[in-house]
Amino acid sequence: MIAPTLETERLVLREIREEDLDGWAELMGDPDSARYIGGTLNRAQSWRAMATFAGCWALKGFGMFSVIEKASGRWIGRLGPWQPEGWPGTEVGWSILKSAWGKGYAAEGATAAIDWAFETLGWSDVIHVIDVENARSIALAERLGSTDLGPRTLPAPLDKYNVHAWGQSREQWLARRAPETR
Repeated sequence: MIAPTLETERLVLREIREEDLDGWAELMGDPDSARYIGGTLNRAQSWRAMATFAGCWALKGFGMFSVIEKASGRWIGRLGPWQPEGWPGTEVGWSILKSAWGKGYAAEGATAAIDWAFETLGWSDVIHVIDVENARSIALAERLGSTDLGPRTLPAPLDKYNVHAWGQSREQWLARRAPETR
């Protein structure tokens, strides 16, 4: 399956393309950006990781999107549905280039991806697997309306990480997203 294209006010979420490698390698090569997503990778390792994420679409019918900043056309990250073998739930995750931090892009893109996962994939709940030391992602999960569901164990070799799942049900998400009717 080829990924659909989702658009938000400032972003385009689209399929992963080989032309995204420069941005992907920048993301994975930066110790701050890669700290909570498995650690740094060199360019060749980044290509293999990128191919893994792209392959999820063929195997599962969903996967992470490349995040493109509309104003510049620049690749700024990856985000979206994620559930590899052994994962503790139906996740929408995010990883944004350090140069794009603090602009609300992760929240904007994650909102569109969560909407898509509930509407198109029919998910009943969504989680965000977050390292307990990752204060920025915990704050984002809370802004999205997710609560701490407690510790989770990731499949090897990621089982060494101290993570919690933050999440919410489809009903909680829809109630929060519904316009005020009173």
